[in-house]
Amino acid sequence: MTKPVVHITNLNLRYAEQTVLRDLNWCIYPGEHWVIGGKSGSGKSSLAQAITKQGSTSGTVDFWFDPTLKRPAIAHYVANWYQFTNLEGDRNFYYQQRYNKHQQNDTLTVYADLIHFGQKHHLDFSDAEPILAALGFTNFRETQLIELSSGEHKKVQLVQALWLKPQVLILDEPYTGLDKQSRRNLNAIINHIADTGTTIILITNDPHIPNAINRFAHIKGGQLEIVDELSNIQQDDKRTRKPLPYFLQQAPAVNHETLVELRNVSVRYGEKVVLKHINWRVNAGEKWLLQGPNGSGKSTLLSLLNGDHPQAYASDIWLFGQKRGSGESIWDIKEKIGIISPELHWYFDKNATVWHAIASGFYDSIGWFLQVKYEEKKQIEQLLDFFDLLDDKNKLLHTLPLGKQRLALLARTIIKNPQLLILDEPCQGLDRSQTAHFNAVVDELSAYGKTLIYVGHYESQLPSSLDHRLVLENGEVVTSEYIEESVQ
Repeated sequence: MTKPVVHITNLNLRYAEQTVLRDLNWCIYPGEHWVIGGKSGSGKSSLAQAITKQGSTSGTVDFWFDPTLKRPAIAHYVANWYQFTNLEGDRNFYYQQRYNKHQQNDTLTVYADLIHFGQKHHLDFSDAEPILAALGFTNFRETQLIELSSGEHKKVQLVQALWLKPQVLILDEPYTGLDKQSRRNLNAIINHIADTGTTIILITNDPHIPNAINRFAHIKGGQLEIVDELSNIQQDDKRTRKPLPYFLQQAPAVNHETLVELRNVSVRYGEKVVLKHINWRVNAGEKWLLQGPNGSGKSTLLSLLNGDHPQAYASDIWLFGQKRGSGESIWDIKEKIGIISPELHWYFDKNATVWHAIASGFYDSIGWFLQVKYEEKKQIEQLLDFFDLLDDKNKLLHTLPLGKQRLALLARTIIKNPQLLILDEPCQGLDRSQTAHFNAVVDELSAYGKTLIYVGHYESQLPSSLDHRLVLENGEVVTSEYIEESVQ
């Protein structure tokens, strides 16, 4: 009888005072490649971590590796976030640090990080070269880890894992932050290593999966439930429509017709040019879609607008009718902007409750802040109710399912009804139902005169209210257009 590659018996796990996995049993046989999807918070990541003996669980996880395979007899887990450190082994980074060049020697370069990984696992760097090329990451070798966007961090993780080629490979949300071409190339590589002996487990609700995937399941009631096809995997419940809080049912107070204007703006780090001669105007009430492949300059462009990039002062940039560097403070800028991004999420204060996370939007802080006023408390409560977060308001934000975390951060973004909303890949890691929920809220907000910049790769996962598009490639504008019809 064929032995399973992975045999899980009576696996139990509690997290944040809740039972996540309950007497879970699962066998993975040679030739099987799985997608584990399902509702947010159902225990998908917890199961993946348990397989690789991370976290405190009860039960048994046994492996039967093939001694004839010329690849490591291990199960390798790629987490949703890349937990890199500085040169001293510390993870105490701050949100704006990636743009401050005096910090550039604080972390390894991509190349040095990969070399360290390769030496640890006795790998030949030449075997990593095709993976770097397929993921469009060759030109990032000398970039510091702290300088990378969330999608670029994901590529570092994927290059390491695909280069290693373990006998069992578990990828948790592998498509997070990747552009369309990188996703297609990733699936091709996964198909190849699956065909040559690696057992694949994907933790995802993304519909665009590798052809090698032939088994499907979700977690229900703490146990694994196998289904016949991808479309039968459970999704989060559809949102019950609620009216927006009254304070958001009005256009923000705007004192200038043009909120953003960039005139021939370039950004360079030494010999590396990140943005080249950017001209862009965003008028009040417009809803812009910002697109481009990983490394095209999107994150840098947004950092010029929200006050986080020091080179903004040396450029011809006008925000809210005032030229940068003409006497305004960074807080004058942030007061008028609400922003959500993967980086802000990653760096967010781990001690913040949901309530405090939303309240911090009044003060443009991700840490502690001044005493919240009575009217502000009322607005917080209204948003907690609107996003169905009242029962979670005293919980630590990072203990919530990812979907709820993103909704709480959207609430933080809109709490002051800002003149400009910047939503940078806000639906990373969310399933189709959660994404539809999130974008429906964005469309409701847009109906009340909001000005929006929205970063997203997939046209099928965008709000319908977007009316302009800016596309970057290699730091240059290749498309700037009015969208006559919905982008979806």
